[in-house]
Amino acid sequence: MKKGLIITLAVTGGAIILSILILVIMGINSYNGFVDGEETLKEKQSTISVQLQRRADLIPNFVNTVKGYSDYEQSTFLAVTEARTAVNKAIESGDTEAQAAASEQLDTAIDVWVNAITEAYPDLKSNELYIGLQDELAGTENRIAKARTDYNESVSEYNKSIRRFPKNIFAGMFGFEEAEYFEADESVNTVPEVKF
Repeated sequence: MKKGLIITLAVTGGAIILSILILVIMGINSYNGFVDGEETLKEKQSTISVQLQRRADLIPNFVNTVKGYSDYEQSTFLAVTEARTAVNKAIESGDTEAQAAASEQLDTAIDVWVNAITEAYPDLKSNELYIGLQDELAGTENRIAKARTDYNESVSEYNKSIRRFPKNIFAGMFGFEEAEYFEADESVNTVPEVKF
C-alpha cells in the first residue's frame, strides 16, 4: 500500500509541477507578447510624430514662398504658426490625444490660410515652388493618414491580446493596460482643400 501511495503522490506532484511549469511558460510568453505589442505601438506612434513634424516643417517654406508675392493676412498666418507650435509641443509630449488635437488645429489653420492666400494672390498658384510645396503637403497628409491607420490597427491587435482569456489574467498581473486609439475628427484625415 505504501508503494501505491508513493506512486499516487509522485503522479500528483508531477501533475502539479507540470501545471505550474505550463502556467509559468504561458506567463512568460504572454508578457513577452505584451512587451512586443507595446514596442510596436511606440514605433507606430513615432511614425505619426515624424509625419506630423514633417508637415509642420513644410509651413515655413509656404510662408517664405507667399512672402514674395505680397503681404499676407497676419491673423491667418498667426493661427498657422500657433497650430504648428502646438503640434511640436504635442510631439514632444508623446501624448496621442494631444497630437490628434494639435493635428486637427493645424489642418484647419492650413486650410483657411492656403485658401485665403490663393484667392488673394492668383499668380501664386502658378509658382513652381508653391506647386511643389502643395504636392509635398498632400504627400505628407497621405503619409499621416497611413501612419494613423497603421497605429490604430496595432492598437486593435494589442488591445485584443490583453483582453483575451487567459492572457487577460497575465495582462492584469503584469499591469498592461489598453492603449488609446489615435482619434480625431474626420476632417483631419482629409488633405486640406486648396481653392483656386
